[in-house]
Amino acid sequence: MVVYLVGAGPGDPELITLKAINALKKAEVVLYDKLANEEILEYAENAKLVYVGKQAGQHYKTQDEINKLLVKEAKDNNIVVRLKGGDPFVFGRGGEEMLALKKEGIKFELIPGVTSAIGAPTTIGLPVTHRGIATSLTLVTGHEDPTKKEKQVKWDFKADTIVILMGISNLAENIAEIMKYKDPSTPVCVIENGTMENQRIITGTLENITEKNIKPPALVVIGHVVDVFKEINQIDE
Repeated sequence: MVVYLVGAGPGDPELITLKAINALKKAEVVLYDKLANEEILEYAENAKLVYVGKQAGQHYKTQDEINKLLVKEAKDNNIVVRLKGGDPFVFGRGGEEMLALKKEGIKFELIPGVTSAIGAPTTIGLPVTHRGIATSLTLVTGHEDPTKKEKQVKWDFKADTIVILMGISNLAENIAEIMKYKDPSTPVCVIENGTMENQRIITGTLENITEKNIKPPALVVIGHVVDVFKEINQIDE
């Protein structure tokens, strides 16, 4: 038996890796999250598909329940794919699932995916690093586990570029914290539905970005690399 922990990429079905496709084609069971594009599941034409992702307003499985189900399916089948949007180790809780499989002595293989934190900005021509402008990058969740006793994210990051994932519902609160450490005029770019046909790009500054009409799913890029994107696309504000 073997479990493949697989990254599905940022949304565009053509951005999934060949190795991930090959794993899906031979899978007997696929446990998948709420994917940006479910066309990817068509590669698993002979597999049982099990949805284990979160969906607003509906019951969904806890991570502990997912871990137990993953172990059960692995013991009942030869090839199981655990499919996650983006990369399984970038806020995908892939590490927790890996440890659960290891504890049970179940063989696993890891297949990385293109994370939206890099893939979405690259697709629109926004370099998250740029010589002379940005030599450091921080990826951060905008929505920490509410069961934590204390928040780990303090928003005092020194990196030239900050990319926030899963942060639209808390955007106003998070931006207010960031402005304690960064100039309010720092440029910001929000990418809704990155790499998809309905992709939407919103630019502004820390001071005014929360006044824009922004809807999830979206990621937020903060830093002067946004000026490079605006220069290339001749965007004036």
